[in-house]
Amino acid sequence: MKLAVVGGASTYTPELVDGLARLRDDLPVTELALLDPDKERLALVAGMSARILRRAGHPAVVSTPDTIDDAAADASAVLFQLRVGGQAARHVDETLPLECGCVGQETVGAGGLAMALRTVPVVLELAARVAAVAPSAWIVDFTNPVGIVTRALLDAGHRALGLCNVAIGFQRRFAKLLGVAPERVALDHVGLNHLTWERAVYVGGEDVLPALLDKHGEEIAAQVGLPVSLLRRLGVVPSYYLRYYYEHDAVVKEQVAGESRASAVAEIESELLRLYADPSVDTKPELLGRRGGAFYSEAAVALLASLLGDAPAVHVVNMRNNGALPFLPDHAVVEVPATISPSGAQSWPVRSVPPLYSGLISHVAAYESLACRAAVHGGIDRVADALLAHPLIGQASVAEDLAARLVAANREHLRWA
Repeated sequence: MKLAVVGGASTYTPELVDGLARLRDDLPVTELALLDPDKERLALVAGMSARILRRAGHPAVVSTPDTIDDAAADASAVLFQLRVGGQAARHVDETLPLECGCVGQETVGAGGLAMALRTVPVVLELAARVAAVAPSAWIVDFTNPVGIVTRALLDAGHRALGLCNVAIGFQRRFAKLLGVAPERVALDHVGLNHLTWERAVYVGGEDVLPALLDKHGEEIAAQVGLPVSLLRRLGVVPSYYLRYYYEHDAVVKEQVAGESRASAVAEIESELLRLYADPSVDTKPELLGRRGGAFYSEAAVALLASLLGDAPAVHVVNMRNNGALPFLPDHAVVEVPATISPSGAQSWPVRSVPPLYSGLISHVAAYESLACRAAVHGGIDRVADALLAHPLIGQASVAEDLAARLVAANREHLRWA
């Protein structure tokens, strides 16, 4: 089985390869094709990846083709994990919105829209080539903003699912707190990408979330950056991305006074690449855990095993709504548990979603629709409309100001600008 990774020079790639090596019985990969325009960096990451496989006695070959056609040809699945503009563009995404009093984050609000504007056209071009040379291959998108990118792929008719590590991160943390194996923990996970709530935590069919909040509420609240009193009052665990909504002004104040995450990640990546260049390093560096993307390898390998194998299983994915959340249009993209098999994703029935969540979900889903349109078709008015629709912006003067700033800052990546 051949897998292709677009954005193969990402420092995340050894995390994925570590998962392939450890979970080889679940996913019998024979070739891992890494594609990236940065050939110098790709050589370091490919070398590191090959050493990890070799140490584990894994027979897969790591290749570095020059074109998407060569990378995708004969592939069973293609993973997208690219970052258009690199950490420099991310730094702008995280700092420019602060000039307008808005939260600065790479996937949420104005920064997330800027990332979508740069990324969606590139992903669609690459996906078109995948469809041309490997029409039966699945596309698994880990590229942010995952919800918008996945929607653009599905709108274009591609066989695609989006993947995020938030759900598996909660599953693993809850399992550790409960002292049980992760596979025994199932989540009632509902919402959109980076806008989700854990409404129940099932172990053996019993919801143990109330007991978790009672015994470990302080620790869980610290992990998501929200007051424990809020979690206990709501009876749910919001993802840490909800802090940008529930504590917006406090977050902006912190961000203005602090350093961008992009700056910190750039330093981590520099050190990781130095380690990858050392021919004696053949295990995933501990430093990689600070890069982000915890449990990405387990989530990706398990999802691919269900998509490409004969053992359907439940995974949290980004997929068409198709009635899962009845207050959203069917063509919206939601992040919910679904049964995954080679025929695709079938979402679980979702319990009624109260207005406290459904209102915000509907609001952000409307923004994502406009953001996808702006990313695909361009135009500063479409950018301004998307910003106006976002609940963290929502003021005409701010939206117009931010639209002008975002377009100017990203002009080299926007063909229509």
